[in-house]
Formats: sequence, C-alpha cells, structure tokens
Amino acid sequence: MDRCVGDIDGIARASYARLLAILSARTGDIAAAEDALSDAFAAALTTWSREGAPDNPEGWLLTVARNRWRDRIKSAASRTSTPLDEAQEAALEEVDPEMISDNRLMMMFVAAHPAINASIRTPLMLQTVLGLEAERIAAAFLIPGSALAQRLVRAKRKIKAAAIPFITPDRSDMPVRLEAVLEAIYGAYALDWMAGEDLTREAIYLADLTVEMLPEEPEALGLAALLTFSHARGAARAGRHFTPLQDQDPAAWDHRAIARGETLLRRAGGHGRIGRFQIEAAIQSAHSARKPGEAPNWTAIAALYEALVTTAPTIGAATGRAAAFGEAFGAEVGLRALDQIAAKDAQGYQPYWATRAHLMRAAGQDAGAAFAKAIALCTHPPTRAWLEKRAAD
Repeated sequence: MDRCVGDIDGIARASYARLLAILSARTGDIAAAEDALSDAFAAALTTWSREGAPDNPEGWLLTVARNRWRDRIKSAASRTSTPLDEAQEAALEEVDPEMISDNRLMMMFVAAHPAINASIRTPLMLQTVLGLEAERIAAAFLIPGSALAQRLVRAKRKIKAAAIPFITPDRSDMPVRLEAVLEAIYGAYALDWMAGEDLTREAIYLADLTVEMLPEEPEALGLAALLTFSHARGAARAGRHFTPLQDQDPAAWDHRAIARGETLLRRAGGHGRIGRFQIEAAIQSAHSARKPGEAPNWTAIAALYEALVTTAPTIGAATGRAAAFGEAFGAEVGLRALDQIAAKDAQGYQPYWATRAHLMRAAGQDAGAAFAKAIALCTHPPTRAWLEKRAAD
C-alpha cells in the first residue's frame, strides 16, 4: 500500500498539471476537470493497491477521469431533463493514451485571456498549468491564501461563463497575452530553482517552446536567456550547502549553457525593444562573465538594476538594486536604497531582510534583528543554515 501511495504521489507530481490541461481543453471547464481528475486519483489509490500500477498510468488516469466527467454530465442532464448536446458528447470521446499531447502552453494563453482579471492571470497559470498549490503561490505573491483561493475560483468560473475557447490563439493575439505567460513561467522557475525539482525543467521547456512559437518576440527570447543563465549555475549552488552567486566557482558552471544564453540574449537585443526579462538576463550575463578568482563587475550590474527598476519597479528589482549598490558604492549607499522600499512591501519579503542584514553587517551596524527576520522567513533549508551561520559568526 505504501508503495502504491508513493507511485500515485510521483505520478501526481509529474503529470497532474499536464492531465488537467488535457481535460480542461476537452471540456472547457477547469473546475469540473479538477474534480474528475481528483476522482481518478482516488480510484487509482484503490485499484492500484489491489492490482498494481498499469503500464500506462497517465492513460489510465485520463480514461477514468474522462468517464467520471461523462457520468457527471449525463447525471446533470438527467436531473434537469436537458438532453446532452453534441458538443458535450464530442468532448467526452475516447482519448488515445499514446496521443496525449502537451497542452500546457495553450492553457497558459487561455488563462491570459483579456477577459480574465490581470491580477489573477499569473497565479491561475501557476496553479492549473504548472501544478503549484494555492498556498505556495499566495506566499510568493505576499497575499492571504484564502483571498487567492477565492480569486482562483472566480477566474475559473469566468472562463466557463465567458466560453473562452481552449485553443492556441492566433499569432496576432499572442503578444497581448504574452506578458502574463512569461511571468508565470518565470514565477514557476523562481519558486523552484533552489530545490532543483522537475518544475525548473518544465519552466525552461515552456520558455523554449514560447520562443519556437514566437521567435521574433524579444521578451520571450529574454526569458529563455534568463532561465538558461540561471540553470547553467545549478551544479555550483546545488546540494546541502548554499553558496551565494558571487562566491561560486565559475569553473563549476555549464559554459555551454552560458554560451546559449548569450546567443538568445543577442537575438533579443537585435529587435531593439528592451524589456524586463532582457534586462534581467543581461544582469545574469554580467555575473556569468567573470573568471575564476575575479569579482563580479558590480558597477555594471548596479547600472543594469537601475534600468530594471525603471522598467519593472518590483520589490525584487528594488532589493537587487540595493544589493548591487552596496557592493559597487558601499554598504551605506545600499542601505539608503533599501530604505526607499515601503515598509509594508518589505515586511514579508525574505530577500529584503537577507540583503539588509548583509549590508548592515558590512556597514558595521548591529544586524541581529535583520538576520533573525531573514531566517524566520526563509523556507529553503540550505539557505537558512547559511544565514544562521552568518548570524552566529
């Protein structure tokens, strides 16, 4: 039984979002597809513990979920004496497990439809397309979990009520929705990069797929470059001990991936339309350019962060700017830049407190309270251990 639960848990992590995208695309109802898929996993827990997992578990789950959906639709039609229309029947036709396609990017463009409130598009994609739990998304967006859950429910109802088509939009319609799609892909990578789990690879895959679909969109190229640069340093930061970027050994980086990132960034720059992800990729390029034994070019990095804050004034950009200013121009300058961030925005943002602790210590100030706050907000065990050691030194 324990092994069965483990099998289902592994399949859920690897396949839930993809199966949900397939079911939603066929039914046009995300909430009902979630219910049907939940029933399928519950059935798997009973059946697989007795008979063992099937050769094609994804196909098994998809077939059961489709049948659960069929039963619910027919039951609803019976209760209301309304005949099941041809479109509903067509949506419930057999799916060949061998023909399961990847509908996630299409689903992301659906969630980015102009009819969906702009503030919920990215969280909706993170939950339904990339499989992140609402509580985890809420923590990343610094909003209460209950509030986000209600917004997600309303967004799913809106998709059904407005009959938003589950199709990949025409290329002429894609740029309008692109910003939210790129934000969700980046959010998935950023939430998962420390752990090095499968979601980072999914994010890179989706970023590359977006470039294939929209090869002339500089921000799509910029995001692909950004994720490529960051992933190239995975081996240097992975493991039980956290190593800050400036302390990593460049020899441990994947220089083939870095070269690919540079190519993507040059392609993006060739279009002459600079945006957030291109600037962030340029920051990572500047970090990646240093040789073993060299310090990063903090002056150049500070200038890029200044451009980033002007282009995309987020708390992450402002915190990165303060950190770069502190390295380039002195800790006091960095602290003054941090002080420009509103206290209400900084309260629950862990990188802000880690940066403040670092700069206060460099300025010869008592950083104990800032370290304590950074440690309390840290959810990544290796980083927390590194902060605790810094605080104790």
